[in-house]
Amino acid sequence: MRVLKFGGTSVASPENIQRVKDILENNKASRQAVVVSAFGGITDLLLNISEFAANQDESYKKGLEEIESRHIAAIKELIPIQKQSAILSKVKSDLNVLETLLEGSFLIGELTPKLSDKIVSYGELLSAFIISEYLKSQNLDATFKDSRELIVTDKNFGKASVNFSETNQNCSQYFEKSSQSITILPGFVASSLFGDSTTLGRGGSDYSAAIYAAALNAEVLEIWTDVSGMFTANPKLVKQAKSVSHISYEEAMELSHFGAKVLYPPTIQPVLDKGIPIVIKNTFAPQDTGTHISASANGTGKSVRGISHVDKITLISLEGPGMVGIPGISKRFFETLALGGISIVLITQASSEHSICVGISEEDAERAEEALNAAFAYEISIRKLKPVQVEKDLAIVALVGENMKSHQGLSGKMFSTLGKNNVNIRAIAQGASERNISAVIEKTDVKKALNSLHERFFEENIKQLNLFVMGVGNVGSRFLEQIKQQRNYIKKELKLNLRVIAISNSRTMFFDEEGISLKKWPELLSSGAPADTGQFFEKIKELNYRNSVFVDNTASDSIALTYPEYLKNSISVVTCNKIACSSDFDFYKELKSLSKKYNAPFLFETNVGAGLPIIDTLKHLIVSGDKVHKIQAVLSGSLNFVFNNFNDSTTFHDVVKQAQEEGYTEPDPTIDLSGIDVMRKILILARESGHQIDIEDITNDSFLPEESLQSDSNEAFFESLKKYESDFQQLYKEARDADTKLKYVAEFADGKAKIGLSQIPKGHDFYNLEGSDNVVLFFTERYPNQPLIIKGAGAGAEVTASGIFADIIRIGNF
Repeated sequence: MRVLKFGGTSVASPENIQRVKDILENNKASRQAVVVSAFGGITDLLLNISEFAANQDESYKKGLEEIESRHIAAIKELIPIQKQSAILSKVKSDLNVLETLLEGSFLIGELTPKLSDKIVSYGELLSAFIISEYLKSQNLDATFKDSRELIVTDKNFGKASVNFSETNQNCSQYFEKSSQSITILPGFVASSLFGDSTTLGRGGSDYSAAIYAAALNAEVLEIWTDVSGMFTANPKLVKQAKSVSHISYEEAMELSHFGAKVLYPPTIQPVLDKGIPIVIKNTFAPQDTGTHISASANGTGKSVRGISHVDKITLISLEGPGMVGIPGISKRFFETLALGGISIVLITQASSEHSICVGISEEDAERAEEALNAAFAYEISIRKLKPVQVEKDLAIVALVGENMKSHQGLSGKMFSTLGKNNVNIRAIAQGASERNISAVIEKTDVKKALNSLHERFFEENIKQLNLFVMGVGNVGSRFLEQIKQQRNYIKKELKLNLRVIAISNSRTMFFDEEGISLKKWPELLSSGAPADTGQFFEKIKELNYRNSVFVDNTASDSIALTYPEYLKNSISVVTCNKIACSSDFDFYKELKSLSKKYNAPFLFETNVGAGLPIIDTLKHLIVSGDKVHKIQAVLSGSLNFVFNNFNDSTTFHDVVKQAQEEGYTEPDPTIDLSGIDVMRKILILARESGHQIDIEDITNDSFLPEESLQSDSNEAFFESLKKYESDFQQLYKEARDADTKLKYVAEFADGKAKIGLSQIPKGHDFYNLEGSDNVVLFFTERYPNQPLIIKGAGAGAEVTASGIFADIIRIGNF
């Protein structure tokens, strides 16, 4: 004997019911007891119209019409027309009784638990009858049996307790006499010893199936649903969740208790006692293996088997000095909740006995608060205890695994993973069996918590980074191209999964919560919403993704000022925008402080030297205990390009224009040629060396005429360069005559910084600096005479994009 149960989605439509028929027809078992739920959505509809009727709201009639329509339509589609008459007559008769019950509730304006059970039972009764008649019409050896004639319960309407002695006897006697291959049984419904209709609670069809399996000593209990087994996490929230092939009874109970919807928690107990295996299968993919639940998980050795969660949790806390060392406080606390019919989901108590904290369902919170405050009114009045504290809008996330007890450090890994993603833990519970570690968190953090934990325990340490990219011009577009090109390699070799969730330019912005296709991002961006930096940030905060990274490829002051908000929300910031780190020193320090406080990396390697590892090298020197005495550097790739290409056969104007067109300068070339860009870079290096310095403290010996410096547009700037060509030629001539080369040099020493155009003699480290290259000389305690030199391409969109990319990889490796 096999017992199969088909849930509401499996029988939600005639098409789905035909799938059920195919599964039963292909099942090799000689006899099958088949438990079915109500058609999908019908139970909720019955509950709703019951409430409407009790509230004397005539809209219950519309719901009743919908129920009738769905069942009649199913009969007409499933049953051959010549066999429909008797079936339609029976179903309409049942619907007439249902209508009478609802009319009675409407007239008296009341809905008792007993009446509610009778009304809601019609969902399963109608479903099971129609399905049995359909199977008969398809020449299957099938029959219908009313579960109310087999399963006996007490009179606790709404969630009745089963009388197993009577039930087992009824089931044995019926199936011994029955000869049909397939018996269709309505789930969820039962009856009391007095014959009143009762129900087994929501999810009770699973329980019905388990009751039959245990009573009949079935070889297996198959639960057919709309997913291929129990998953490592909720696949609706965690896209990478995987089906678990084998799991123990105890692990399955833990997962189902903590929100795994494919299995109703009480289901396991009846079959556990008999050692009957449970198999979770997918009605819509019957070929999938599904999940096999048994006494042993087949020695898979996996420590964590699943991650689950419970929504709508409220924490109730009782605390105060009057609890310490006073016997009976805990007893009164739990007794009060028990008498109020309030179920406790989670318990935690400090060893100091100063407080008790429990997690309960949100719907019970108000009753619990009133009951506890009343029970401890005297202690509260004399200030021995504080009034009950209530914290709402919470959820529980739980790690589950039979083998967790034999693996050290799992709780540490769990809590550190949540902490790194700024998921605040409000309470913790872990049983002595160590089969479950639970944490109470804000409900808004559930998706991020589940994905972070799943990534940590199930995804072969592949870390997902969610990127939000502001600025897709020269640098940004090349950055996106590099990600597209290297994404698979990065995932395979570095175990990093890079997803671009949002992109924005000055006109439009585009979000895709599943990741933007980088093959067609320009088209997607053009169809996006109007750009709004405030809304861009709010959307990132709302998504609340783990490992979120804001990438700023702009040169915008206003965007740089938003960095604190990102960091405060544990969103990492990677930027080539130098404004933030070269602005007021207090702002720079605030960003560094927020980065540490909220565990959100703030990286800006490309602020100095584009893709060169200058800042990273400097950080390593400082961290390892070295001290910087002096920095000499050529930090402007654009200026180096200009002076390497300028001579007496060219014009200064033409060379600067070429540098702008080839992307070596900022869109406004004045920023480069005035020395402002170099000032910012040497300022950042000085600050990263541990010195407090502002840009006003830097001496700038500019070579540009005042008219060029004061120009108010690019056109005016380039015109001024033509006007003063002779001055630029004179600078070149003086350097040539001295057998030197012109280089724009920045220097920091003795706490002071200066920049300016210098004549560099042969033999100097700067003399042979080619193209747009940068070079930095670090003179430190370890490198006092022969400096540590970093040299290479220091300008250009491609190398700047690669520097941004490198910072992203650094975050992935944190």
